[in-house]
Parts: sequence; C-alpha cells; structure tokens
Amino acid sequence: MDLQDFLIQGEGKEEDKREAWEYFQKAYEHQMKGELEEAANLYKRSIESHPTAEAYTFLGWTYSFMGKLDEAIEECHRAIQADPEFGNPYNDIGAYLIEKGQFEEAIPWFHQAMQAKRYESPAFPHLNLGRVYERKGEWNQAMECYKKALALNPNYALAKRALGRLISMLN
Repeated sequence: MDLQDFLIQGEGKEEDKREAWEYFQKAYEHQMKGELEEAANLYKRSIESHPTAEAYTFLGWTYSFMGKLDEAIEECHRAIQADPEFGNPYNDIGAYLIEKGQFEEAIPWFHQAMQAKRYESPAFPHLNLGRVYERKGEWNQAMECYKKALALNPNYALAKRALGRLISMLN
C-alpha cells in the first residue's frame, strides 16, 4: 500500500488522510521493531484521523503479536466493515482462529479471503487452508491448497516447505 491508495479510500479531508498515513507508517515501523504498545497506539491515531481497512487490520495484527487474539479478531471485523473487498482481514481472522484451535471455524474465512477483490497476497489463504486440512489429516486437500498457493506465488517459501514436508511424510 502507498500514499496514493491510502488517500483515495473513503470520504474525508485530504489532510486527515495524510495524517492517518503518517501515523500508519510510524505504527508499522514500531511494529517491525517489536514496539507493540507504541504501534497499537499509532494505529489507533491513524484510525482516529481517517479509518481504513488497512489500519484496522494492522492494529489486529499487532494485537495478535501481543497474544490478544480476540481483540485482533474484533479489529479484523472492523476492517471488513470498512472495506469488505479487502482480503487481508478475512485471512487474518482464519489464522487467529487456527491459533485458538478453532480449525473448522477458520475454513470459511479463508474461502472469503480467496474471493476478495483486493488482496495483495492471495496465496496466503491457500497456505492457511492447507494448514487446517493437514491438521485434520486430510492430506490430499492440504497438498492441493499448498500447490494452489505455489501457483499464485511460485517463490512462496512456506508453501514450498509445507508441500515438501507433506510429500515426504506420505512417502
């Protein structure tokens, strides 16, 4: 995402959108440094200036790093309300449900992520759905998901490892 994408989202004053973008960038920098409380506060400031699906999703991601999975899921629901076409929060909800051990509940979220019109990483929900099927012992379905992830992104290292591991295990 860049400033241009951020500025065209939703109604609002351009200066509010620019301020929100600046907070978003600072929040991301803090998040990548592991400064999670500061990142969360800055994402909230971004949302106050100009709410976007990205800011809600990244706030949720920060909460997930803090072990606050229920709060992370809530922020993803807010992201979906802000922009139902943005794929990341659907995938993230599914991933958080996997972390909570709620595998069946995660499946529909990955399917919704796969259908999203706006998603920069469409291979992610395929990998995550494969993880669910693998944990359920549904090996063929898991392999198909990993193959689909690789078809969408041939350099996706996690999908390569998952597929290789599963093939090795079955041989």
